[in-house]
Amino acid sequence: MCGIAGFTHFSGNMGDKDMLKKMGDSIYHRGPDAGGEYINEHIGLAHRRLAIIDLSDAGIQPMTSHDGKYIIVFNGEIYNFQTIRDELSAAGYPFKTHTDTEVILALYATEGEKMLSKLNGMFAFALWDTTSEKLMIARDRMGKKPLYYLQTETQFAFASEIKALLTLPNVPRDIRLDAVYDFFAYQYVPDPKSIFTHIHKLPPGHYMTIDASGVNIQQYWDVSFKHTSDESEEVLTQKLRELATHCTKQRMVSDVPLGAFLSGGVDSSGVVAMMATNSKTPVTTCSIGFDEKKFNETEFAKEVANKYHTDHHEFTVHQNVADNLEKIVAYFDEPFADPSLVPTFFVSELARQQVTVAIAGDGGDEVFAGYEKYTTDATENRLRNKFPKFIRKHLFPKLADLLSNSNATVFRKGKSLLTSLSQEPAMGFYTTNSQIDDRQWQKLAKQEVKEKLGDYHPSKITIDAYEKSDGPDHLAKILYTDMKTYLPGGILVKVDRMSMANSLEVRAPLLDKDVVEFSATVPSEMKFKNGEKKHILKEAFKPMLPDDILYRKKMGFSVPLASWFRHEIKDLAQRHLIEQAQGLKSIFNHNQVVTLWNEHQNGNADHSALLWSMLMFEMWWVKYAHG
Repeated sequence: MCGIAGFTHFSGNMGDKDMLKKMGDSIYHRGPDAGGEYINEHIGLAHRRLAIIDLSDAGIQPMTSHDGKYIIVFNGEIYNFQTIRDELSAAGYPFKTHTDTEVILALYATEGEKMLSKLNGMFAFALWDTTSEKLMIARDRMGKKPLYYLQTETQFAFASEIKALLTLPNVPRDIRLDAVYDFFAYQYVPDPKSIFTHIHKLPPGHYMTIDASGVNIQQYWDVSFKHTSDESEEVLTQKLRELATHCTKQRMVSDVPLGAFLSGGVDSSGVVAMMATNSKTPVTTCSIGFDEKKFNETEFAKEVANKYHTDHHEFTVHQNVADNLEKIVAYFDEPFADPSLVPTFFVSELARQQVTVAIAGDGGDEVFAGYEKYTTDATENRLRNKFPKFIRKHLFPKLADLLSNSNATVFRKGKSLLTSLSQEPAMGFYTTNSQIDDRQWQKLAKQEVKEKLGDYHPSKITIDAYEKSDGPDHLAKILYTDMKTYLPGGILVKVDRMSMANSLEVRAPLLDKDVVEFSATVPSEMKFKNGEKKHILKEAFKPMLPDDILYRKKMGFSVPLASWFRHEIKDLAQRHLIEQAQGLKSIFNHNQVVTLWNEHQNGNADHSALLWSMLMFEMWWVKYAHG
């Protein structure tokens, strides 16, 4: 795992080697083992290395092909690199190293841009072709590894994190108001936007080429749900078990210490079970707990650790959240508000004390329908089909309005349900899962902000993804939607930033392209079966895990947010939200923020989710908005 950065001179002179080094130094945490730069009259490339495969100096980047035609900076891991290397070596390619980086160079030399279809891994790389004087930048299929780019009339640059782009001179920091609205709806900024107008994300499964004629972006992969398997559940379960085990074994290849995150949930427990079954030595496992029992899963993690005799390590998040929060949030260089970023940072910090690579269960929920929201969505769809469209469209919104003035949780849930039922399924899915409803936004947002936004609404992100899906049913379409939005924009950003903050590589076998493509062929009724979430994945793990792990109520990586705002982080939050607010005052009516704060402190309502988003926005603003 590493960090990459660079720029082109096609539109104007962006800088020299010292500027490249400054970009690399800003993301030192992503690769503390080595750094390097390459520059010519057209481009500059910078790299920070976290050595995982081939620890010798041969793996240092930027790396040049044996004939000097191609230069690359690469972040990630290619899990099938050895197979590709053997094929290319047999065809006569003269390899100099044992790295997966050189395999990308060799494959490009033989197949050009088409080589992306053969790479199985998590990656972001930039490859300079001296023969065509063209820069190719690519990002992996699921979006595990980040890639941002800056584009103006006179500037083009790219980096693993925005902070590297902000080291360049004269980078405009204009804020995208639609991205701000998106953030408060989703708790992250969805690609291809970033919070800055002139900085963008390269979407997962895409690559771009940059030369003297300009910038061109192409999609090279998408997941299709249209080919549903007609094989039996028993056959598909066996295939899934074998495939998941194979992908886990692939990710256990490392020249540095390797372990696993273990939450005690189905996905991480299954991954640990597969690792232990295929390891000659005890697997190192790491878990995070909380003092509040309803947020603490460590007893279940211990059960799995004991069953597989792992080398188990635990850390409990006590009263030290406020002391660490500003440091943790600084690793996100655009607003990000998933509260589980806190335990993810601590479990990464704990794991890094033991290992350099951790394997995790990320992706199981999005790929196999594991979230509670899918249960809620199924219930809403059943109700939606019970009422005539005329009643849903005209009566339900009026009933929802009657509940709008109450902060009581039951009334707020009732309002959300009625609003969702009045809408079509895609919009209903957005409404139920949005972190801010239209009425809250209208009260909070300043008039000039609403006028500048015009008719823009964040639901466009959800609806566009839903409508692009070729899935045969509603569940397939919302799984596709989450794979294209919540997974790369939320889950994978959180894991990447918090693990790389601790110079830790995290691998996710359940997000292997073969697992994802296989899952897309599994009928929806085998994923969500009679109200049971992740049914087929649980069946695949059944020989490995006890029933109390497989079938207990899902907790997720939750935190006691409501309590934090009244105790642990109260002073810090009050300072940022009430006393010294800057960014928030540019977006929201301050008196409305104060009202939310007071209602929460008085116990009259639980506004913790919205207050947390506000706190994350304000802390980001202070750190990054003005330089």
